[in-house]
Amino acid sequence: IGIGDSIVIYPHETCPVDGQVIEGHGAMDESFLTGEPFQMSKAPGVAVISGSVNGESALTIRATKKAVDSRYAKIMEVMRSSESNRPKLRRIGDQLGAIYTPIALAIAGGAWLWSGESVRFLSVLVVATPCPLLIGIPVAIIGSVSLAARRGIIIKNPVALERISRCATAIFDKTGTLTYGRPQLTEQHTCASVSADEALAFAASVERYSKHPLALAILNAARDKNISAPAAEEINEAPGRGLTGLVQGRQVRLTSRGKVPQEIRAMLPKPSGGLECVLMVDEQYAATFHFRDAPRKEGVSFIRHLGPKHAFAKLMLVSGDRESEVRYLAEEVGITEVHAEQTPEQKLAIVKTETARANTLYVGDGINDAPAMVASTVPVAIGHNTDVTSAAAAVVIMEGDLRRVDELLHIGKNMRTIALQTAIGGMVLSVVGMFAGAIGILPPVAGAITQEVIDVIAVLNALRAAWPPKEISDF
Repeated sequence: IGIGDSIVIYPHETCPVDGQVIEGHGAMDESFLTGEPFQMSKAPGVAVISGSVNGESALTIRATKKAVDSRYAKIMEVMRSSESNRPKLRRIGDQLGAIYTPIALAIAGGAWLWSGESVRFLSVLVVATPCPLLIGIPVAIIGSVSLAARRGIIIKNPVALERISRCATAIFDKTGTLTYGRPQLTEQHTCASVSADEALAFAASVERYSKHPLALAILNAARDKNISAPAAEEINEAPGRGLTGLVQGRQVRLTSRGKVPQEIRAMLPKPSGGLECVLMVDEQYAATFHFRDAPRKEGVSFIRHLGPKHAFAKLMLVSGDRESEVRYLAEEVGITEVHAEQTPEQKLAIVKTETARANTLYVGDGINDAPAMVASTVPVAIGHNTDVTSAAAAVVIMEGDLRRVDELLHIGKNMRTIALQTAIGGMVLSVVGMFAGAIGILPPVAGAITQEVIDVIAVLNALRAAWPPKEISDF
């Protein structure tokens, strides 16, 4: 695709290049790229960015950049750079093996020198084979991976299970992670002549025929309140002018603040964060609806339990969304450290800095999260994530549910505990056997049998990781 080429983007297709709409009216989901949760309306003259997902209407765009120069390509470039500097983490087995091997050799060599019998050296080494490390820890990991998979949690890199319980800083994206990623009606102002239920019924009656991003939010709000929407006629949705229709003989119009007469605009409540639309009935002001990307219902309890239950010393919210929206969510869920309007490059810099100080858990779902994910200790992709996000993550949670993140924390903690029990317990029993061989009590053949018994005990203990812990979620 060259600069100036015209391209038709069909419904639900992904835009391949940055460009500008030249024909058609619709909406695009840019949340994976920008962090803003709402579908953005598109009309001739409006810019589109590569990687955004088209809505219900076909759009014709003119390319303004080559694919290699697009925003999507730039994010991928940052991600590849981040991958080359991914933190190097030592496995539990490697750490314990670095201690265990010198001890075994020292006991074996000392026994030979002290006794002058080479068979003592052999007896010690036979008992010292590190099977609890070579077999026990992998069995615990595989059992935990299996348990996680049964819970809808895909472990791509087992190191994540080993490290997640050691994370001291949790970093969260906003849109689609701590929120649902779609607008919800959060506030409603009405005039004295129309009740809140009547206003919502009027709005739902005409919005059922609309493809506007806010239409579904109004319909969901009416359904939740068991408000039936009367039949509507003469529906008209002129691009950029709002939605009109005839409901029970009354002219109903839904539009933006800037499209109402000046005298009515003076009656509207002050603008607040999020999005809004104005309802007019018979050309008279009736109501104003405010929409926000609402936090997940389990978000508050999840965030507040991370410190007391999982020893997280620092909680951060890092988002590409607007400052007002990010602050609103942070206050709702109880996070004090906030970074809003962050580009993927800025997110990456923040995560690098935090990971240098302590192990970090990063939870996100968008393409703009991918570079930062790679730089964290444990990167987790949650919900309906993209292929790019899944590739960057060590753990992929299939459902957009924070309870699954909590289950991951418990599974990781349980796995590490069982793995350490298996490895250290097996090593201690082996050391006892080594001393027995060193003083001549345990000959080589008996030592080999003893070591096999120790291995069986270690494997049986490691298999406990495949069973859910007593407490797999605690909020």
